[in-house]
Amino acid sequence: MPGGGFVKLPTGSVVVALTLPRPDSGPAGSGCPDAADGPVRVLVHAANRARALTRLRNLGMRAVYLRGNTQPPTPDEVTAVLHHPDGLLWRTVPDRASELWHPIGALLRGA
Repeated sequence: MPGGGFVKLPTGSVVVALTLPRPDSGPAGSGCPDAADGPVRVLVHAANRARALTRLRNLGMRAVYLRGNTQPPTPDEVTAVLHHPDGLLWRTVPDRASELWHPIGALLRGA
């Protein structure tokens, strides 16, 4: 089962973080040439948890659910997603110090 969690911001919006299996596109379609197969950490900024999950489902990730708050986003993850214009980011798990956050389109390209 994927892990995930959320944090409510003072503005009332939320940041949801989910650890999901990589979509079928694999490393070749991921936009990250050194990305290995395995799970990815996805961050979503939205007005509420339901809208955050809807944003992912609208991108084709149909079976995305948030059960519990076992892996909430870290302060660094919250900062990263708040400073991105789309509010949707991902990177491979486990985090590599040299890997930056990628826009969600790079993960879904070719899927």
